[in-house]
Amino acid sequence: MSSRLDVVIGIDGGGTHTRVLIADLEGNKLSYTEKGASSIKKDLKAVENVHEAIREALSLASCEISNVKGITAGIAGLDSVEDYKWADELVSIEGLNCPKWIVNDAVIAQSGAFLMEPGIVVVSGTGSIIFAINESGKEIRNFDFHQYAYSAARFLSYDVIFEILSGNINHTDQHLVEAVLTYWNVKNINELRLLGLEGFIEDERERNRFFGRMGILVTEAANDGSDLAKRVCNRSIHQLVVGIEILGSCFSSDFVPVAYIGSVLASPYMKTVLTESLQQRSRKIYEVRDPVLSAVSGAVLMALTKLELPITEEIINRLKKI
Repeated sequence: MSSRLDVVIGIDGGGTHTRVLIADLEGNKLSYTEKGASSIKKDLKAVENVHEAIREALSLASCEISNVKGITAGIAGLDSVEDYKWADELVSIEGLNCPKWIVNDAVIAQSGAFLMEPGIVVVSGTGSIIFAINESGKEIRNFDFHQYAYSAARFLSYDVIFEILSGNINHTDQHLVEAVLTYWNVKNINELRLLGLEGFIEDERERNRFFGRMGILVTEAANDGSDLAKRVCNRSIHQLVVGIEILGSCFSSDFVPVAYIGSVLASPYMKTVLTESLQQRSRKIYEVRDPVLSAVSGAVLMALTKLELPITEEIINRLKKI
């Protein structure tokens, strides 16, 4: 039997996974599901993935599509006006006639991290973006300044392979080199070079996915003391610091909260060195905080707020459990 309970849907649509959460108007979780990527830039089946995730979540919640009162979707790769054309298709399902708010996935990450209060989120995983809302409520991206921090997992992987092929390795890198050769199923560096001459993998999406999955080898090697991995990670960290400082300069306060999001910044090495770098060189005081809510819960929070519902401490506590 279907429920008549009014609900909202939150979507965290990443370059690897689509996470869909259905909650009632009091913030109680009714269902949660995960499917493939939401970004058409990463997966040609993005629309199919999101539609399947929404329908499955509704089924798990025993909820009719007419019960949905609002939906917030944070989508990776939503960077220009043109992107909204394909992003709109992600939530264009027959019968889903409620208000829909489609934003970049960094927006819902910021919403969850700081409960829609001022702060900077630094996202590095499948993709990379630095996003802030300052004290006046202005939304700011590092992209607005044409700054991009090459800290996404695939860029770390590309950088490591380029360094290996150019011979910039030493004894501390032995385990990393062996892991890279094993990952690419080649016997030695020369075979890796020949693979590179062929473009590694012909299809760009598949190539980027494969390089992205290799990123964990780099961050783990940096944590284990590989000079090469540390050098590559430090380059990306420097770019992140510059991006954070650019956005931080748009805050009137000398104290700016920062939260880290994504698989790359979950690495102990990346998190520690980035935090130390901010503390050592920055003119402002950047207070690194753990996100209060997950990104998908941040999407639900945004939907409830857009519907002008009161956000109580009880609702926040319920969303924390998700």
